[in-house]
Amino acid sequence: MKPYESIAELVANLELEIKAINDEITTLKTEPQSFNEQVIFKYIETGSTGKTKDFVRSLGVKSERGSLFSSGDVSKLIKAGSDDISSELLAIARKVANMKNKNGKLR
Repeated sequence: MKPYESIAELVANLELEIKAINDEITTLKTEPQSFNEQVIFKYIETGSTGKTKDFVRSLGVKSERGSLFSSGDVSKLIKAGSDDISSELLAIARKVANMKNKNGKLR
């Protein structure tokens, strides 16, 4: 933890962290509103593009190219987003991807 000018500053920062965490929890409690959101939820759950790809393939869904869904399609969806994915959900998925990229496997 970094040093703070006052206890009030520390409390304010912690309250902001609590609000951010509560917002993420609210987002994760909502049901997916589209297929792409369902894919993003699966990625957040597994932290793996490979496992997410397997999930999509098990549903029999193909990529926009008409071929089997790939890990690259999952990565592209996370990076580029889509109109039918909430920005809050996408931010969580990107956070998971960044944590994984920085630390290797999720902890």
